[in-house]
Amino acid sequence: MSLNDVCSEVVNSVDGGLGLAVVDLSTGLLLGVAHNVPYFTQSYLDAVAAAAVDMFRGKGVLGVEKMLSQQRGTAVSNSIKEIQMSTERTYHFMSVVPGKPDALAVLITSTKANLGMGWVALRKALPAIAPHCP
Repeated sequence: MSLNDVCSEVVNSVDGGLGLAVVDLSTGLLLGVAHNVPYFTQSYLDAVAAAAVDMFRGKGVLGVEKMLSQQRGTAVSNSIKEIQMSTERTYHFMSVVPGKPDALAVLITSTKANLGMGWVALRKALPAIAPHCP
């Protein structure tokens, strides 16, 4: 099963599932994607991937991690593991893939989705996503 197939299974398993992408946090490139929204063009998907990278590894996050490292006396890096974000019509569930610190899975659902079920679906899929990530 390909990474795109795994993504498709997750999207189809969630009531209100719109899309799932796996993003390389070191490059911002999409490793895999599946969606059922016509306006999710390649340029839109690339923009969402870049925004996700910024939330996990952006300049602001790196600055805070640097300050924490100085205050604690130990290195703090890649500290953000999960983020949930809401827009007027969507929920975004984002998780770094366990054992793959440079891979991020992003599940997008409509607001009809149950928040708990969105997290369950994403976390359940992470072991199937991991072997496909560098």
